[in-house]
Amino acid sequence: MAHYHPVEEPQPLHPLLRNLGDQSEQVVERWYRLYAGRCSENRTFESEEFSGILSPLLRSSMTALVDGDFQQFAALGRLLGERLARRGVPFFEVILTLHLFQESVEALCLEKIPSHLETSFSQLCHVHATLVAEGYIRTEPASLPLRIETAAGDSAEQDVRRDFHGLLGASLAMRRIYDRIEAAGRARGTILIVGESGTGKELVARAIHQAGPNPDAPFVAVNCPAIPSDLIETELFGHKRGSFSGASVDYLGLFRASKGGTLLLDEVTETNLETQSKLLRALQERAVRPVGSVAEITVNVRVIASTNRAPAQAVRQGLLREDLYYRLQANVIEIPPLHQRPGDIPLLVSHFIRIFNPLSGRSVPVTGIAQDAMAALLRYSWPGNVRELSNAIESAVTFGRNSRIGLKDLPQAVRQNQPDAAPRAPGDAAGIEPQATPAREPAAFSPKTFDETERELIERALQTAGHNKTYAAELLKISRKKLYARLAKYGLLSQRRRGASARSVVCAP
Repeated sequence: MAHYHPVEEPQPLHPLLRNLGDQSEQVVERWYRLYAGRCSENRTFESEEFSGILSPLLRSSMTALVDGDFQQFAALGRLLGERLARRGVPFFEVILTLHLFQESVEALCLEKIPSHLETSFSQLCHVHATLVAEGYIRTEPASLPLRIETAAGDSAEQDVRRDFHGLLGASLAMRRIYDRIEAAGRARGTILIVGESGTGKELVARAIHQAGPNPDAPFVAVNCPAIPSDLIETELFGHKRGSFSGASVDYLGLFRASKGGTLLLDEVTETNLETQSKLLRALQERAVRPVGSVAEITVNVRVIASTNRAPAQAVRQGLLREDLYYRLQANVIEIPPLHQRPGDIPLLVSHFIRIFNPLSGRSVPVTGIAQDAMAALLRYSWPGNVRELSNAIESAVTFGRNSRIGLKDLPQAVRQNQPDAAPRAPGDAAGIEPQATPAREPAAFSPKTFDETERELIERALQTAGHNKTYAAELLKISRKKLYARLAKYGLLSQRRRGASARSVVCAP
């Protein structure tokens, strides 16, 4: 499709542009009637909201064009795209609505447009639409995960759970973990949780306990590396009075203290091999022998172990007994690092803001996060995972001075991980009207075509959904049939599922 260069816009279009600005309310009213007719069942907007968003922006855009301020025209177009993305309008509804704008104008003003200017006006509408699409896609990585209401597996639809027994996330990876937690909760076998530090292994263990048949039973978590090696056996299995110096009373031990409930052995690979041998026997026999006792005592407890190491590698390194590994590996839950599920970051950020607001003592609470700050969070690799993100938001809430977290409020490591600066439309993630002249852009520019922006959004939805096409179609608010048609159109059907990368998912166009 041909690109339109505003600096070449012919003077004869100015009367039409002034007329559109003066009659913006009538144009938008006609525009809404066409929109409501085409989107009668599932439309996002009612008349008042539609007019409230589009009428002032239409007037300002037409004024900017007549004044020759093409940079302001571009900024307003992108701002509209950002607003529509944050409002949760599906991309294909945006595309349809933009097409209807030209149709509504032509219906009202067709006799006023000379035939030799129809092409120029059509190109102008295309420029505006592609600018809106660019703004939409710029904002989409942050807004998309926050507006998921339902999702589907490959064969059947199911509700997306954002909050599952204290775990947060709507990504495909987290939904699969929720399913495994539910299955583990119904069983009573030993579980091994594998994940990097800060991914929430204890939260997963607690969720398994809560999903079980007796959530009110004890849940006991022991941090194995924090217990001296000469004391861990008595901590786990208990001791008899007089079994060693200072043992003045019988001590139950954590296995028996967890009776009927769950015992979490956090970072089990940090225990010595002798203790691991006794752990293996306790798991196999469901019995423990307290230090100083000659008799074993039956225990009714579910054991969950966790490690931040790759278990097979820990065996090769001599940190985990091979026989204990084989005992644990029957039921493994692997928690993905945060950089593999960037779509969950906005949800986590909102959660942490809610937590830390009342703890900060601020007179003005934090109400959100600026777009450039959210983009920085999405680009960062998060070696400390969710714990590091929590600390970053806590610091920003505590020490920031504005009602919205800005880029300057984030840790230096996050701020430094920035791409080269690029001009962007004024306003931030709240959709605030521009208050100052935007940064200057080249006078002549060539925005992306509809096909380019549509393809890019489809690819992003596929990445967010882990290449689950049913889920991607739900994210895009279209049917699977329509999604497959567009995948075929853009040659994306042959793409195989691959691990998502923070950069590939969230880099702004």
